[in-house]
Amino acid sequence: MSVTRTLGRFGAALAAVSAAVSVVAGCSDLPARKVDSAPPLLQKPSISISPDNGGPIAPRQPIVVKADRGTLAAVAVTAESGKSIAGALSPDQATWTSTEPLAYGAGYQVSADAISLTAGRVRRTAQVNTVTPRTQTFAELVPGPDAADSYGVGTVIGVRFDENITDRAAATRALEVVSNPPQPGAWYWMDDRTARYRPERFWQPGTTVTVHANVYGVHLGDGVYGQEDRAATYRIHDAWIAKADGGSHQMQIFRNGQLVSTMPISLGSPSNPTHLGTHVVSSKSQSTLMDSCTFGLCPPNPGAYKQTVYLTVRISDDGEYTHSAPWSVGQQGSTNVSHGCVNLSPANAQWMLDTFGVGDVIEVVNSGGTPLPVWDTYGGWMVPWAEWVKGGPTT
Repeated sequence: MSVTRTLGRFGAALAAVSAAVSVVAGCSDLPARKVDSAPPLLQKPSISISPDNGGPIAPRQPIVVKADRGTLAAVAVTAESGKSIAGALSPDQATWTSTEPLAYGAGYQVSADAISLTAGRVRRTAQVNTVTPRTQTFAELVPGPDAADSYGVGTVIGVRFDENITDRAAATRALEVVSNPPQPGAWYWMDDRTARYRPERFWQPGTTVTVHANVYGVHLGDGVYGQEDRAATYRIHDAWIAKADGGSHQMQIFRNGQLVSTMPISLGSPSNPTHLGTHVVSSKSQSTLMDSCTFGLCPPNPGAYKQTVYLTVRISDDGEYTHSAPWSVGQQGSTNVSHGCVNLSPANAQWMLDTFGVGDVIEVVNSGGTPLPVWDTYGGWMVPWAEWVKGGPTT
């Protein structure tokens, strides 16, 4: 059926209705009322463009074009550079929504046409502007996406911003973690720049964890906006957990709950005790320069030291490692004499270097030390779950 024929029959029907109305009015003692507007079917379509005030809007907020009493025939959103912005049309062809992020501090020309079979075509144009941030912040993912091929069950995922975040709620909403299989987890803010995520218990071996920091175009408070989105996927390997006991001077190694090795160790001396609690491997290396000056203990203090040690597995940001210590083999298994590290024989240190990786766990007990600080690398396991889910301190 052609559009012309359809309109013809509609016009004839409308004429008949009009005639009937005239007859009724003519038989009445009241004067016929004047019709102030066209019937709905003859009204021209209208177009609304959101935001209706032109902005400025955040780049993540879509531009929405809607047609009333008609359908959209054409929509174009064009940047000042001439680039066209992609969008999607609703099934009823009455709504168009932009589908790609906009740029910061930019202007966009919007042009839209709507049509109606009974009332023709209309066009509307508008200018939409986006916000100019006071500053932008980069979201660094920790561990880095390329830090390892796979990660241990103790992995704590971190997002570290390079600006203070005053709207933590907005930032947290922009952070998404999906684990397969699903496991309950939560974000916890260590300070104004660092948020960390962990499950209630260690990750299940074989889990795949994907994190999205969808911060681009998001206002994070005080004029700070996200610079770009970030994403990473972490594959969790077998559960490698070591239990270092400063009382027995032994370290037991478990793989998926099964004891696979026991090693004699020497933890920190009474004057330099190893921190208590759950430590997590953050890196490892063939050699590391140990310099007590990095935490304020410098010569001529008699306790100062500067020494290269080998076969190192880092378990805290406070200078704690498992490493080769041939000079203390005689004390390993009987006495705690280190500066806070887990001293091992060269052979056992090599085994640890070859076997343990980022995210694997070392539990330290009976060391005489203070608990590992929460801020220390992956010290988040030191926070009780009931406290962790509250999201961290407010300042």
